[in-house]
Amino acid sequence: MINGIKSQVDKLWTEFWTGGITNPLMVIEQISFLMFARLLDIRETREEKKAKRIGKPFRRVFGNDEQDLRWSYLKNVTPGEAMLVLVRDKVFPHFRRVAVDGAKFGEYMKDAQLMIQKPSLLVSAVSMIDKLPLAEGDTKGDLYEYLLGKLTTAGINGQFRTPRHIIRKMVEIVDPLPDETIGDPACGTAGFLVSAMEYLLETYTSPEAVIENDDGTKTYTGDQLVPHMHHIQTHMFNGFDFDVTMLRIASMNLLLHGIDAPDIHYQDTLSSNFPDRFPEFAKDHFDVILANPPFKGSLDYEDVHASLLSKVKTKKTELLFVALILRMLKMGGRSATVVPDGVLFGSSKAHVALRKMLIDENQLEAVISLPSGVFKPYAGVSTGIIVFTKGGRTDNVFYYDVQADGLTLDDKRNEIEDNDLPDLLERWRRRDPEKDIDRTARHFFVPSEEIRKNKYDLSINRYREIVYEEEEYDPPNQILDRMMDLEKNIVADMEELRGMLK
Repeated sequence: MINGIKSQVDKLWTEFWTGGITNPLMVIEQISFLMFARLLDIRETREEKKAKRIGKPFRRVFGNDEQDLRWSYLKNVTPGEAMLVLVRDKVFPHFRRVAVDGAKFGEYMKDAQLMIQKPSLLVSAVSMIDKLPLAEGDTKGDLYEYLLGKLTTAGINGQFRTPRHIIRKMVEIVDPLPDETIGDPACGTAGFLVSAMEYLLETYTSPEAVIENDDGTKTYTGDQLVPHMHHIQTHMFNGFDFDVTMLRIASMNLLLHGIDAPDIHYQDTLSSNFPDRFPEFAKDHFDVILANPPFKGSLDYEDVHASLLSKVKTKKTELLFVALILRMLKMGGRSATVVPDGVLFGSSKAHVALRKMLIDENQLEAVISLPSGVFKPYAGVSTGIIVFTKGGRTDNVFYYDVQADGLTLDDKRNEIEDNDLPDLLERWRRRDPEKDIDRTARHFFVPSEEIRKNKYDLSINRYREIVYEEEEYDPPNQILDRMMDLEKNIVADMEELRGMLK
C-alpha cells in the first residue's frame, strides 16, 4: 500500500483518538463501518452502470425511499449534528437489512453501534474516508491489513492477513469449480473466500462479456456462472471464526464482492460443540477448503473435540487444524493450507502421526516452501503450503521452492521483479512425476516410499540436492611468481619516488 494512503489512515486514527475513542479494536470497527457505508454506495453505483449497459435489472441495496442513506448523500449533510443523527438512526439500522436471501450479515450487525458521539469527529472521519481510494483494486484489503497492524494484539491469535497474491496462487492451484462448496475454518476477513469468488468470475466470463472500465480496469461479469448463481450466492461460501469483529468484516467483504448470502458463522471450529452446532459442515461436507489457520495462541485443550485428539493428541493448533480440515472435507475434497515449517519436520509423536495420516490415508499432492518474510511485518516464521486430497493414496509428492514472491522480504514489502509464483503455477499445471526428477531444480517429485523411509519428514531440504561448483585455482608456484613480480614493481615505484625527493 502506498505511503500516501498510510498517511491518511494515520491521520484518521489520530482523529479518533483525539475524539475520545482510544480502544484500537473499537477504532477499527468504526472505521470499517464507515468504509462499508461508502463501499455499499460504490457497489450500487457500479451495478447501476452495469445494468444500464447490459439492459438487465439488479438487486438493489438501497430502495427508492432509502437514497438518503447512500454515502454520496450523507457525506454532504450539514450541520454535523444532522449527519450524526442520520448515520446513527438510519444508516446503521439499514446495515442490518442489507443482506438478502437468508444471508447471515444481520446476525453480526444487530449489535453494531455508532460509537462516535462528537459531530465534528464524524464529519472529519467521513471526509477522510471519502478521500481513500476504496474503489481501486484490493485497496480495502490493504486498509484492513494496515488497520490490523495497529492492534497491539495483532498476531497473538494469528489474526494477520494472508498476502493476497499468496492466496490467489492457492486458489489457482485447487481450481474451484462453480458447483462446488468452499470453506475456511478460520476465515478472518474472508480473504480466501473473496479470492475464490474473484477467480470464478475471471475464469467463467466469456471474452465478449468483459467490461472495460473508464479507469482501465476490467469488470468480469461471470456470464457463464448464471446456471450456478443461486448456489454461489447462498451455499458455496462458508466461513467460521470466533472473533465477531473479523466476522463483521468478512461478511462486509463478501457482500461487497457480490456474494449476497455467505454462510459466515461465529464458531471455534476446534471446539467440541462444533459438530453439535453445525453437523452438516463439521464432517464430510466441503469440496474445497482454503485456509491459513492460527499457528499459535490460546487453546482450551479440554474443549477440543475428541475426534481430533484421537488423530493427533496435541495442543498445537496448526496440527489440529489440518486434522480438522481432513474431517471437514468430503471424500475426494481438496485443500491448500498454510502451515509453519515445523509441521513438515517436527519430531513429536503428534507431528509424525499427522504426516503419516496425510501420506498413508490421503493423497498429499504438494509441499510448497515459502520464503520466511512473506508474513512480515507481523511474523517472520517460515511457512509452507501443503496441498492434499482426502482419501486416495500418495505415490509421489510435488515440491517447489519459492524463493521470491514479487516483494522484498523485509518489513517494508516493496515490489521487486523477482517472482517465482507464476512459474510455480505453470510447473504445477504441467507437473509430471516421470520428468520432474532433477532435485537440483526448484521443482521436483519425491516418491512416497522415500518419505516413509525418512520418518515422514516433508521438509524440502531433506530431499533437495545442492550442487557446489568446484573452484579451480592456479598452481601455488604461479601464484607466488605473480606475488614476487608485484613486489618488484612496488619496490621499483618506491625507488622512483625516492629519486624525485632528492
